[in-house]
Amino acid sequence: MRWQGQELGVADASALPGLEHLNGLVQSVTTPEFAGVTFHEVLCKTALNHVPGASAMPFDWTVNPYRGCSHACVYCLHPETRILMADGRTRPLRDVSVGDVVVGTRREGAYRRYVPSVVAATWGTCKPAYRVRLGDGTEIVASGDHRFLTARGWKFVRPADSGQRPHLTLNDRLIGYGTGATPTAATEETEEYRTGYLCGMVRGDGMMLRRDYPRKGGGTYTAYRFRLALADREALDRSHAYLTSAGVTLRSHAFSAPTTTRRAIDAIFSSRRADHERISSLIEWPTTPSLEWSRGFLAGVFDAEGSCSRGILRISNKDARILMAITTALRAHGFVFAVEPARANGVVSIRLTGGLAARRRFFELTQPAITRKLDPIGAMVKTTTPLRVTAIEDLGETIDMIDITTSTGDFIANGVVSHNCFARGTHEYLELDAGRDFDSQVIVKINVADVLAKEVNRGSWAHQPVMLGTNTDPYQRAEGRYKLMPGIVNALTESGTPFSILTKGTLLRRDLPLLTDAAQHVSVSLAMSIAVFDDALQHLIEPGTPTAAARLETVRAATEAGFRVTVFLMPIIPHLTDSISAIDDALARIKAAGAVRVVYGALHLRPGAKQWFLQWLQQEHQELVSSYLGLYPGASANAPKAYRAWLAKRVRPLLRVHGLDGRAEDDHPRGGPVPGLASRADARAAGVVVTSRGRAAAGARPTVPRVAPVEPRLF
Repeated sequence: MRWQGQELGVADASALPGLEHLNGLVQSVTTPEFAGVTFHEVLCKTALNHVPGASAMPFDWTVNPYRGCSHACVYCLHPETRILMADGRTRPLRDVSVGDVVVGTRREGAYRRYVPSVVAATWGTCKPAYRVRLGDGTEIVASGDHRFLTARGWKFVRPADSGQRPHLTLNDRLIGYGTGATPTAATEETEEYRTGYLCGMVRGDGMMLRRDYPRKGGGTYTAYRFRLALADREALDRSHAYLTSAGVTLRSHAFSAPTTTRRAIDAIFSSRRADHERISSLIEWPTTPSLEWSRGFLAGVFDAEGSCSRGILRISNKDARILMAITTALRAHGFVFAVEPARANGVVSIRLTGGLAARRRFFELTQPAITRKLDPIGAMVKTTTPLRVTAIEDLGETIDMIDITTSTGDFIANGVVSHNCFARGTHEYLELDAGRDFDSQVIVKINVADVLAKEVNRGSWAHQPVMLGTNTDPYQRAEGRYKLMPGIVNALTESGTPFSILTKGTLLRRDLPLLTDAAQHVSVSLAMSIAVFDDALQHLIEPGTPTAAARLETVRAATEAGFRVTVFLMPIIPHLTDSISAIDDALARIKAAGAVRVVYGALHLRPGAKQWFLQWLQQEHQELVSSYLGLYPGASANAPKAYRAWLAKRVRPLLRVHGLDGRAEDDHPRGGPVPGLASRADARAAGVVVTSRGRAAAGARPTVPRVAPVEPRLF
């Protein structure tokens, strides 16, 4: 069912790009509670979805209040990590938002260059932290699952808990320019910094006039003039703010109009003696310049007389005192430079050496005002600084972390090329992006309960059982905001329609009183999906979902409320969750929570989900890729018959041992919804589709040769 069949009404101006013309979009909503997620509230025409007759599903009707799911996300870097923006400035990761343009990279022929990259989504959670130290003093705090570009390809911070994956070692060299040991405090504007800035700016590009003029009646008078005229408003506005805060009274005027070859120039000025004297005192040369004053001076003189073009940063002047101050300040901050021969007009240029790393450190340290001089776009990605990994330290704590999705698949974090997070799932049936949109663009049918009530109260409605949770999870986190399920439950109950709910969301507990009351009038069945019981693996596969422990507590609460709960142990993932010990532990915990039955099924990879899962596998368990290509060759979506038979021989005896092999008919009226088939909710929330179609036949587990992973060489 595509958009055209879903909606009524008038589209909002903030609709999904390219879909503004569709009817029925009430509004698009973002909220800090769901960073990186946009909820598109729509008015649906229908609530009941009829399952095609050719489908193998053992039910005919479903209701899906959401399309897309806010469960999934990936997290990687410390929120204070400095991200290089497309304007050449850096910003803490915590302040980067969807729609911002950062710097990414792209291969162009034999080289990689810095290019603009649009932020499509952001995520945040808590993860164990590691500090990566580099030879130039750069430090990056990241999760063990984050990846950085090295001279030998992308590598994770830490090895996998099981299996193999490329990871950083002390022999690796990261790609980028690094940040050196530039302190965070360098971004602060202290009083000394402001004074130094004004000295560099006014002496470099300002006019300070003190002149005696004759009076008509005899004698003289002294005229005082200060003027700063600039084409770049950023530097002019900063100078105006600094001078005003120092007690100077200024006026502004247009200095010169724009022409075909020159931008407009504005000026700030004063003719008051007190202002002139105050400015003169502010720009006096200090006897012993501090590091803060020197930092501000370099920013001011660069804004006034500096340039950065074709990878060369220069500051030019003919005043010997100013030139000496520039070289002194550069040496004080550890920069290496060259003094070029004087031109015919006496102007001398001081050129910064050290490539992009030196230029970026200069900008980070000094924080010039003029943005156009900072542009890094188009520069070649070269590493001339010592970015060899010198240490990888486990910080021994779990901290808040953030990651972003960008249009280039990477971004620059603390001066090194950092990998995108990977968003799974698809929205292709709604003609949305096949990558990030499933997580970041959630369709909410805000009128679904009212539409459903009308449909199930028609005389033609045969009160057939309805399944909730067959496409996306009805108790995903967004349900806490929209509260659609109570209205759906009431509509079904009041019409006498039996229903089943499949979820992996603990928010089900909120509605247990309502569901308990509904069960007094109609058949109500509850099922909880718990695919992975290993916390580390669960955070990799479905990191935005509640933990297995939290879901088991929900099973226990539903059991105590009187429900006979089924648990979906689906999908069972080859080589990752199909060991006897893993299955036995899962079943023991499920039984202890009070569930009466477990339904299991092998991993099913249909188109879309298959591409995602194989990419995820390449990132997280590269050693298993060749095995999966053997298990799911070509367009094959089902696990091989031999594997399913092997799995059945392993699981069924354990189900009997734990008393979890009850038949579906024990709890459901004949012909009702049977929680023995994986839902599309399972599939999309975990990034895959699972199935339990058919009975497994006899056979042995297929043997698929594994090959050592080949690490791609990107440089």
